[in-house]
Amino acid sequence: MSNFPRFMLAAASSGAGKTTMTIALLSALSKRGIKPVAFKCGPDYIDPMFHREVLGVPSYNLDLFMSSEETVRGLICEHAGGGGIAVIEGVMGYYDGIYAKTEASSFEVAKATATPAVLIVSAKGASLSVAAQIKGFLEFRKPSMIAGVILNDCSEALFNMLKEAIERETGTRLLGYFPRLKDCALGSRHLGLITAAEIEDLKQKIDLLGEQAAKSVDFELLLQIAGSAEDLSGALPDIEPVVSERVRIAVAQDRAFCFYYADSLELLEKLGAEIVPFSPLEDERLPEGIGALYLGGGYPELYAETLSKNKTMLKSVGRALEEGLPTLAECGGFLYLHDSMEDDKGVSYPMVGAIKGHGYKTPKLQRFGYIRLTAKTNTILSREGETIPGHEFHFWDTTAEGAACTAKKPSGASWPCVTAQNMLFAGFPHLYFYGNPEFARSFVRSAEKYLSLRA
Repeated sequence: MSNFPRFMLAAASSGAGKTTMTIALLSALSKRGIKPVAFKCGPDYIDPMFHREVLGVPSYNLDLFMSSEETVRGLICEHAGGGGIAVIEGVMGYYDGIYAKTEASSFEVAKATATPAVLIVSAKGASLSVAAQIKGFLEFRKPSMIAGVILNDCSEALFNMLKEAIERETGTRLLGYFPRLKDCALGSRHLGLITAAEIEDLKQKIDLLGEQAAKSVDFELLLQIAGSAEDLSGALPDIEPVVSERVRIAVAQDRAFCFYYADSLELLEKLGAEIVPFSPLEDERLPEGIGALYLGGGYPELYAETLSKNKTMLKSVGRALEEGLPTLAECGGFLYLHDSMEDDKGVSYPMVGAIKGHGYKTPKLQRFGYIRLTAKTNTILSREGETIPGHEFHFWDTTAEGAACTAKKPSGASWPCVTAQNMLFAGFPHLYFYGNPEFARSFVRSAEKYLSLRA
């Protein structure tokens, strides 16, 4: 049983300011000497990167499709127990789950983790109608878990005019307001916000956001709400090392390859892996002494020319795969292994060549959303018939989809995917190892076996 203050920032819809508000509050909390730990609901990589890289705040995902309620509670207890406060950023609209249900929604995460929610509501172009919207959210499910409201796109004058009326009409508390700060906008692109490393003057923007939050949000009330959270208990699956000594796993980590679940990497470490970061953009070759390779997703299409010009790295990766190096490649990493890949302008560039196919740009999202992956044959990660949850989120497609697994959406739609040849497991699906730790165990064991054969 753990006792730690926590709250969730939720909103009526995507684009309502959750990320901006989360960053602002994390910044302000840190400056008050309170040690925050951040979490993000759903399969999101970029928001946790902002939390970690810009603010130096540990950040993890909480996902009720990818893992059980018990695991979600176990993760938040494990990571938040040593912090001063846990700040959970919601996903989409508060009640938006899978296929017009609340399943896996921010609301369900708040309920599963007994976390009070603070609803962010836009006051732009409205006044008392804001109260009607808030009241709808409070009454849509009981208990709603909503303990307070922050008005976004709201001036100080408008907030002062609305505060008493909204609290009287809804029976909930307003914690403050947040005006639109033109110089603090965070850009976006086809997979969401651009990454922290790409935003100029980011530190200055974050400082301004934190200063505004300190001025216009009632932190004493916020901390009171966070402190009202009930004690929480949860357990993670038993994870013990599966190798006799640590095995080195090279993980591509740079501007092109940056989509990883922190918990998946930490799970590999618990199983006996040493994570060795490297850059396909800048390094000449793979790290020495590795037993496996993990190529995650990201934005390789934006750096296709640079990746293609790094011939020594392309050869190093290609040679390693030919020699049987166990390799997991997800989405962007999968495309990197193709014969060729188009950049965001449609120009094609040679890539590693381990997968005989071409990655090409499409005008819309392809097979977007949660999936459950089932192995149709034995692979380096799984035995035939084993399953793991994941998700797909990509505008690029391929002429070499693969057929080692079947991906199935909650709607029932399914399709073949994943190339599994020699010691390679590569496809568009992003996997979440806590959804089935056996996949991670198999990957680490494969690394040990590879190194023992080469000793």
